[in-house]
Amino acid sequence: MKLALDTLDRLPESASRPNYGRAELSPGIVHFGVGNFHRAHQTRYLDALFNTGLDHDWAIVGAGVMPTDAEMRTRLLRQDLLSTVVEQAADGAMATVTGAMIGFADPLDKAATIAALADPHIRLVTLTVTEGGYFISPASGAFDPDDPAIRHDARHLSEPATVFGLLAAGLKRRRQAGIAPFTVLSCDNVRHNGRVAREAVVGLAAQSDPGLADWIDNNVAFPSSMVDRITPATGPAERTRFREMFGFDDVAPVFCEDFIQWVVEDDFCAGRPRLEEVGVQFVTDVEPFETMKIRILNGGHAAVGYPAGVLGIELVDRAMENPLIRGFLEKLERTSILPTVPPVPGTDLEAYLQQIFDRLSNPNVGDTVWRLCLDGSNRQPKFVEPTIAALLNRNMPVDGIALISAFWCRYCYGVDEAGNTYDIPDEAAGELQALAQQAKDDPLAFLRFRKAYSVVGDDLRFREAFAANVQAIWKEGTESVIKQYLAA
Repeated sequence: MKLALDTLDRLPESASRPNYGRAELSPGIVHFGVGNFHRAHQTRYLDALFNTGLDHDWAIVGAGVMPTDAEMRTRLLRQDLLSTVVEQAADGAMATVTGAMIGFADPLDKAATIAALADPHIRLVTLTVTEGGYFISPASGAFDPDDPAIRHDARHLSEPATVFGLLAAGLKRRRQAGIAPFTVLSCDNVRHNGRVAREAVVGLAAQSDPGLADWIDNNVAFPSSMVDRITPATGPAERTRFREMFGFDDVAPVFCEDFIQWVVEDDFCAGRPRLEEVGVQFVTDVEPFETMKIRILNGGHAAVGYPAGVLGIELVDRAMENPLIRGFLEKLERTSILPTVPPVPGTDLEAYLQQIFDRLSNPNVGDTVWRLCLDGSNRQPKFVEPTIAALLNRNMPVDGIALISAFWCRYCYGVDEAGNTYDIPDEAAGELQALAQQAKDDPLAFLRFRKAYSVVGDDLRFREAFAANVQAIWKEGTESVIKQYLAA
């Protein structure tokens, strides 16, 4: 049986389904980037809210600008925009068919997307466009108005190619028609993502229409948020596994962990759904939660991923079974990372850390080391360098945190310790591999990758610790270096 609106009532009991009808919903949200994470996270929260009988006028209309967005649209339309989320605990799995999406603007039709953004019913636009999708200058760490894609959209606002060009175009049309603006809510794993999104939209608009830029800056809300849920990619194997587990076909199922968290700054200019009823935390300041997650969880991902990749381990739960890698993570977190994390309202950091150990060890999620190593050129500056800088500023030891960078350098060599080659999953793979090859003889060569080391790369204490670790990894091997770190 194939998933569709007309088969919902006949689906096996192994999957729960919406208790609301499609006709009960009306649009309130446009979302850019309808990938696995969005459907396992924001869509799952909205589906739960709609199941309570609340806020049926906040349904989602999908949107995008990438070829993958068009492919996802084609897949989801085949099953009436329904999608199944499989939440996997260590002791079992639960499938939920979600129906919170009711439309999907064609990514190839910019006019249709702008029209969706200009619809008065739309009061919120949410974004999942990845950490690298905000046009941040590596040199300044701020929005880059000179990026060719941004300059193109500023000159061609009626036919933009970027998410931020589309947002500016949609807001321009609303302003011209006297329609109140929508809120823009980033759901990407970017620090101060609301501020970053504001800088991108306002910065692009300023090049095209300064009056529009001022109107956006003064009237549009850009709340920050912190999102969290491990959500691996879906491929043919996952689709087959889904059919075998639950007895029906879904062309785009999502497998994820059973943990979920969303912390949102409560700053909206056009209302919002009452998501606090289903577990979303609305706060006045997201920054403490961002710092906690970015340093403890995302920094921890790097501590697990790179040594595991160099050792040829493919799955995260298998990496956590390795006593050296787990020991490295535990010691690093408690001695180098947790001391840099300020108090978080209502949160026990030690309990949060233990929860992360449990999540990474969950054998049913199937999370990959490849995913943890993905896009290091964008993730290292955001997830690891701030902790390095914090330790240096406090005159605390940096040997352990420098070891993460040393393992990243060794991973970027592209050959594991068994001699197996692999592709480096990074947009800067060529540059990183060339620097890693030089670093085999001259470790400090890798620190010339200024995007990741613009702040700490010149600090003598970090340079010495980094160089010593890289030399030791090449001379003695990953396991020996970790053993020495644990014994120190």
